[in-house]
Amino acid sequence: MFNFQPVEKFRGWKVKIKSKTDLEPHEVFLDTLAQKKEEELGLSEKKLEVPLLKKILQGFLIASLLLIFILFVKTFQLQIVRGEDFSALSRENKFIIQQIQAARGVIYGRNLNQLVFNQPSFDLVCQKSELPAQEPEKVKILKEISLILQENYDDLKKKIGESDLPQVLISQNLPRQTLLILETKISEFPGFQIERNWIREYQDGQVFSHLIGYTGKITAEELKTSENYSITDYVGRDGLEKSYEEILRKNPGKLQIERDVFGNIISKEIISQPESGKSLVLYLDSELQKKTEEELKLGLQETGAKKGAAVAIDPKTGGVLALVSLPDFDNNLFSQKISVEEWEKIYNDPLMPLFNRVVSGQYAPGSTIKPLIASGALEEKIISPQKKINCQGFIEVPHQYLPEITYKFQDWEIHGQTDLRKALAESCNVYFYTLGGGYKDQPGLGPSRIKKYLELFGWNQNTGIDIPGEEKGLIPSPSWKKENKKENWWDGDTYHLAIGQGDILVTPLQVATAFSAITNGGTLFKPQIVQKIVDKEKNLIEEIKPEIIRENFIKPENLQIVREGMRGAVTYGTSTSLNTLPVKAAAKTGTAETPKEDYYHNWITVFAPYDDPQIVLTIMMEDVKGFRVTVLPVAQAILEWYFRSAI
Repeated sequence: MFNFQPVEKFRGWKVKIKSKTDLEPHEVFLDTLAQKKEEELGLSEKKLEVPLLKKILQGFLIASLLLIFILFVKTFQLQIVRGEDFSALSRENKFIIQQIQAARGVIYGRNLNQLVFNQPSFDLVCQKSELPAQEPEKVKILKEISLILQENYDDLKKKIGESDLPQVLISQNLPRQTLLILETKISEFPGFQIERNWIREYQDGQVFSHLIGYTGKITAEELKTSENYSITDYVGRDGLEKSYEEILRKNPGKLQIERDVFGNIISKEIISQPESGKSLVLYLDSELQKKTEEELKLGLQETGAKKGAAVAIDPKTGGVLALVSLPDFDNNLFSQKISVEEWEKIYNDPLMPLFNRVVSGQYAPGSTIKPLIASGALEEKIISPQKKINCQGFIEVPHQYLPEITYKFQDWEIHGQTDLRKALAESCNVYFYTLGGGYKDQPGLGPSRIKKYLELFGWNQNTGIDIPGEEKGLIPSPSWKKENKKENWWDGDTYHLAIGQGDILVTPLQVATAFSAITNGGTLFKPQIVQKIVDKEKNLIEEIKPEIIRENFIKPENLQIVREGMRGAVTYGTSTSLNTLPVKAAAKTGTAETPKEDYYHNWITVFAPYDDPQIVLTIMMEDVKGFRVTVLPVAQAILEWYFRSAI
């Protein structure tokens, strides 16, 4: 029935498998035929079974158990060991906290005329965590950004790479054209965003620059130690902007943004509202400030001098009415994007326009010291104000150990018989040599008591004015000279000190503050620029009361004699041109020698009206060529305008 002849062809062939039994090809063929026959006859199916090896099954089981164990350990690590960390990262990825910008407080003059404004500005910021993970995509974005900003790609990459802050300020105060391009394409640049900001605009910036100061971008180091600041914020760098940073600074709000796993925004929620900074109202008379700067500039031009300072104080409160230092600078440059060239020009200027000469300049005071010496002499009762000293234009003092050697101390002219009032009015050096160091039968104060009274008037110490950079000056003494110059103190040192020469140094602010105490009857006020703190609606938050440093350290009757001497300077002495003022005034001039031959620091301090003083004005011109009173016409022009405009 079956023909098995073809099987002969396969005889001797074997199919080997890894088993103890061999399966020959003809057996496979016969099994197939048998299976067909069984199907025809309806017999039960028979299968050829090849059992799996035991080692294979065992290996598969071990591998499965090992994989399950690894998965379990990893799950334990992710969920239990580092669960909190990953949960926090998840929340950070889900929620973003952005600051809602507020405006910095502004600054007003005494009549609430606004001196400082906030103008909108836009910055480009990089959020490093949002940059693409793939390097080619990141490079592509950075190159496009660098092209738009017209900046070097390598510099941009370095700026981002070297920053250890999560946010990097890429470009500030974006030009309008650049801003428009970025706004249309910003969605194509993951990791970059445009942030709205505020920059300062200073009205008449140069006029008020040394008083108001300026702001600058916060640095990365400052950001690490400061709360509620962002990388785009500005902070005060000088003047009132710096000293009142905590008052003027804004308190930004917080916006919480919720995102899904793809980075799409789901919701936004304001966590805290932004608060604008508080504002300042000054004692400053802005029109007086402008006039003072104008006249001081003219005075410098006429004399050929380059540097000067002026400060006006209300003697009843210590409030600063004007503060001018020349040369000045435009503080708007610093609040915007100052170029390297502009910075180097200002910084390297030999006239030092950034230097505030009113509070930081230290100069020999010359004869402006004499009212203070007179006050000390009267208080110590070493001379009667009526006693006259004969001034023949000099005094001669013999050497302490070699009497045949004498030293001559000159006066600038012969004054004849001179009492204290006349000595102040005519600025007699011989009289004050005698008051300071003693001469013949008239005892003097001596260096210790001179130092005592100068310090009572606030010299050799900071006044405490509310802007930074103040210097305290210097009052030399025997111990100071021994320590610093390795020399003994001689009578000549005392004579020079008594007329404001030698090593003594004071600031224009110290001179004005001391004269305010003489003017008001003996109260030394701390000079103060800020009068009030107000909110953005100009509602009063705090009024800064006048602060008294000391009072009653000189008897009122002695100060009255000194004021009469200063009044004499206007009626018949060194300042008679002030007689043209619409009010009575009193004054004291000073001319101090400098290391440069035939160059002098020129001083004047005036108070007016004489019977009810409202202003003390101190002016100083630095390095004026020749012995002359160049500041007198400047003071006259300022006070003429001031009192005429008040009528």
